[in-house]
Amino acid sequence: MYILAWLLVRKTSIGLFIESVGINAKSTYYSGISEQNVKLFAYTFCGFCGAIAGLILGSNIHAIDANNIGLNYELDAIFAVVIGGTLMSGGRFSLLASIIGALIIWAFTITMYTFGVPANALLAGRAVLVLVVILLYSDYARVLMNKIFDRKGSQHGATN
Repeated sequence: MYILAWLLVRKTSIGLFIESVGINAKSTYYSGISEQNVKLFAYTFCGFCGAIAGLILGSNIHAIDANNIGLNYELDAIFAVVIGGTLMSGGRFSLLASIIGALIIWAFTITMYTFGVPANALLAGRAVLVLVVILLYSDYARVLMNKIFDRKGSQHGATN
């Protein structure tokens, strides 16, 4: 699915259209690109990917429970994309970084289950992880990190 999605968004014009709509839908409209058609295609492809994911999840548990099979996965999907560096306001994105974000969430979940953390407490652990990522993406954290690294760089440069 990664290869198909990568080919679609990086080697065809539809990928450029999707990024264009995400960055500025109004200017895309004035460029002559139908914003509604691009969004329809993107949502259709997401639905196709969701169907594949449902088949994979159903095969893992050897049963289908339509009400509960995807419960709480929406937060993981959004969180993986945010960890991958995509802004929630839209625009440029990286499929590989989003997959790395999903692997981080998967590793976190497996680690918590290995330590014997109950499933309900795992949601609290994920919430803490979300808060950490939000704090790291904040402007205040960026300014603080710049100050810390500038001080270390200036102290290191003064000793040489």
